[in-house]
Amino acid sequence: MEDSRRIALDVLVACLDKGQPFDDALARHPGFAALAPRDRAFVRLLLATTLRRLGEIDTVLGTMIERPLEGANAVGRQILRLGAAQLLFLGTPAHAAVDTSVDLAQSRLPHLKGLTNAVLRRVAREGVAMLGDRDPARLNTPQWLWESWVASYGEETTRAIAAAHLIEAPLDLTPRSDADFWAGRLEAEKLPTGTLRRRAGGAIAELPGYAEGAWWVQDAAATLPVRLLGDVAGKRVTDLCAAPGGKTMQLCAGGAMVTAVDISARRIARLNDNLARAAMTAELVTADAGKWTPAETFDAILLDAPCSGTGTLRRHPDIAWLKDGGDVSRLTLTQDRLLVHALELLKPGGTLVYAVCSLEEDEGPARIEALLGRTPRVKRVPVQPAELPGLAEAITANGDVRTLPSMWADRGGLDGFYVARLRT
Repeated sequence: MEDSRRIALDVLVACLDKGQPFDDALARHPGFAALAPRDRAFVRLLLATTLRRLGEIDTVLGTMIERPLEGANAVGRQILRLGAAQLLFLGTPAHAAVDTSVDLAQSRLPHLKGLTNAVLRRVAREGVAMLGDRDPARLNTPQWLWESWVASYGEETTRAIAAAHLIEAPLDLTPRSDADFWAGRLEAEKLPTGTLRRRAGGAIAELPGYAEGAWWVQDAAATLPVRLLGDVAGKRVTDLCAAPGGKTMQLCAGGAMVTAVDISARRIARLNDNLARAAMTAELVTADAGKWTPAETFDAILLDAPCSGTGTLRRHPDIAWLKDGGDVSRLTLTQDRLLVHALELLKPGGTLVYAVCSLEEDEGPARIEALLGRTPRVKRVPVQPAELPGLAEAITANGDVRTLPSMWADRGGLDGFYVARLRT
């Protein structure tokens, strides 16, 4: 287990001190794949808990450390965060959490060994009581996100969103066909939109149907953009910014002739692997979707644009601490460029669905309003309640779709998505 904690420390440093996305840092660590399945699960749980509860952890630690651990001592801060996460939220016995953290300090920063021991022993004695009258939803949400969401949704809804982010997301699967059959085989709940939902945990590759591509992992909200294209059988459809490919696979399963475009060769290779597992075929193109010029136009286009990802904090809690409002401003420029170019690739009368897994208004409605204000050749096609079984509350006054993590709370929530449907 000590190897597990060392790996967790390496990944947390890579993420919070070096700005690497959590999933990338974990996948790149040479020691992670070599761990036993139980130890891999522990590393994921420890890191996800630390990131989800970082505000509370730092509040407790901040009362116990006189001087911030920065610069050459920054690793010490991550050691304390991991130790505190175990003591405050994971129920790790105090002696185990403290002793292993002290060992980490001894191996990395020996001069902080005494501080680590003293602080974590105090956390073990007093930490839980200190959190008793705190506000978890507020503490674990960075100020820039809280203010953005309150402005867009109001404080009550913002609090519900933030509370949803503290709960581990379930495992959502999109079946290729026979949803009822696979719901039984997988011991999953069939959601109103057809997604199969299981409790998180376990090895995905060992579940029935994985090897033959009978289903793929995809949050229930992420399936909605393809649904809004309607019947795609026999149509030429391009999936722009397509990787890792869940929406491409939806389109293929629906009988579309699909061209999937992504700027990353590595991600296109992963998409190719996913298609091969399901025995599906699509034309794969490695290119900047904002500059790509195919020989023919398309009947329909799905643009799942690059975004801040703030709608996916249930699954990617690191985003809250790695992104800020400046990232959103930069991304809106890319989103506008992609939207304008996508219209050039669309046949007259064709349908364009724009989607972002972001809760930020600037990346969603503001982009569509800006587009509609610039060109008269495209109009909004409002979504009807019958198109979103069980999610009528997600349809906005303009007929777009806005899912929130707090929706379907009794079922385990949803990722936050904004989706708009346009027609030329």
